[in-house]
Amino acid sequence: MAVDPKDFFYLHALRNAVEHNDVPRAGPVLGALMGAHPECRPQAKELSGILQAVLREIEGMTPDERRGRLEELAPELLEKKEKKKREAGLRPLAHVGPEGVVMRFAPNPSGPLHIGHARASFLNDYYVREYGGKYILRIEDTDPKRVREENYRMLLEDIEWLGLEISDIVYQSDRLDIYYEYCEKLIGIGGAYVCTCDAEVFREKKNAKVACPCRDHEPEENLRLWRAMRAGDYAEGTITVRVKTDITHPDPAMRDFSIFRIVDAPPHPRCDARVYPLMNFSVAVDDHLLGMTHVIRGKDHIANTRRQQFIYEYFGWPMPEYFHYGRMSIEGVVLSTSAMKEGISQGAYTGWDDVHLGTLKAIARRGFSAEAVRNAMIDIGIGQTDISFSWENLFAANKALVDPIAPRYFFVGDPVSCTIGGAPGMVATPCLNPNDPAAGCRHLPFTGTLYAPGEEITTARMVRFKDLFNVRIDYDGATPVFTYAGSSLEEARREHAPIIQWLPKDAAVQCTLHTPDGPVSGLCEPGVCGEQGKVVQFERIGFARVDEVTEHHVSAYFAHR
Repeated sequence: MAVDPKDFFYLHALRNAVEHNDVPRAGPVLGALMGAHPECRPQAKELSGILQAVLREIEGMTPDERRGRLEELAPELLEKKEKKKREAGLRPLAHVGPEGVVMRFAPNPSGPLHIGHARASFLNDYYVREYGGKYILRIEDTDPKRVREENYRMLLEDIEWLGLEISDIVYQSDRLDIYYEYCEKLIGIGGAYVCTCDAEVFREKKNAKVACPCRDHEPEENLRLWRAMRAGDYAEGTITVRVKTDITHPDPAMRDFSIFRIVDAPPHPRCDARVYPLMNFSVAVDDHLLGMTHVIRGKDHIANTRRQQFIYEYFGWPMPEYFHYGRMSIEGVVLSTSAMKEGISQGAYTGWDDVHLGTLKAIARRGFSAEAVRNAMIDIGIGQTDISFSWENLFAANKALVDPIAPRYFFVGDPVSCTIGGAPGMVATPCLNPNDPAAGCRHLPFTGTLYAPGEEITTARMVRFKDLFNVRIDYDGATPVFTYAGSSLEEARREHAPIIQWLPKDAAVQCTLHTPDGPVSGLCEPGVCGEQGKVVQFERIGFARVDEVTEHHVSAYFAHR
């Protein structure tokens, strides 16, 4: 075997630990060896034992020690990672003028924003920051059936949390007169007509590539019908305005599509109207009048871009540059606004920030930062390939931000009281944050009895209580007996003793850790009570946001490991 597997494992385990800012993972390290040296594959079982010994050694290092050792032994491995990080970002835009770009984020106030909205918002924001210019928040609220007054507040709260560099806020419900004006203009130049055909009859004719009788109306007759439509002479569903396209177009969706309709109920919270534009008309008018230079949106809007092109061509307007990114499927959380509303009303979810939902409010409550969401979305980019959103990528992006600053604490689930025979009294002083020595230490006194996680102490013969000492576990029948076994870390490693959390008998606070799999009841350090609203790391469990603190209880929401 030409390669020394121990040396190879050591370097690549260091690299893996530094890249992920975590303990090294066996799979990628072993895979790297097998990929680079296929001749080693027959020795996989033997090599796994060597790898485990290397991983244990590197697990005992601090993050700074791992980085320093990698810089000393193989700086080129670190340079590859740093170079890749520097090259991260989105591809350049074409046709950017001296004044930069004008771009927009255009949500509908049907409920709070969710993780899917974050992609569009951050992609546009990235380019505005990159080139300068204007970033317009356009609230598309011309469907009164989907709009509720409280939704505006939630939407603006989410925008503030995202930290977007918004230049202007535009409400489409404030611009109805503008849409009416341009509808009249489009009718006047023969680009649109008013249709009073039954919807099903029109659909049958359209699918057969046959024009309806209304298509032959002169502009004057169409304007008369349009004004009667606005005056209230027609009921909902009996009249519509259509763009005159190509009735024989290969795509039926392009054939004479609607751009205005009547909606009677419920009343709109911001305006008193019955006649509302459909999206393809209001978007085309606004994108032109507001000066959009570039539009980034999902490829499910490609057909809408083609529809809007008809309107641009009728008015002689230049079209913006369009980018259509691929679909992003997101598993594991609920994103449907209607499903979320129903679940909240039935008590299945506690609110819009329930941890089982994919809303930005739920993500923030769990302790994810907007910057982490931004970094994950920029990393995904604007390619047209459909992708599955990886929560692991978001976890890694958030960890990179919170790990250097989050204070560490112990959390003990399923706590069991343990009296340790022969153990000396002492005070453990674990670091508040190993990345920041100036943060100081916690002080956890041991006076003979402590709390330990029940599941872990019933499955081991020896454990090491972190920053304290080793304990051997024997049994008197079914009763565990705990005996002090010294403080040697080397002995604990030889015995494969798990390192577990613990809490002083007289210094523990009731704590509930809410996770997507359900709440976990346990105990935490008293210091957690001073971290309300902040993200902490429960050592060897993961990062969590301290949501609520009362005199005798802490409620925290799990984010990720």
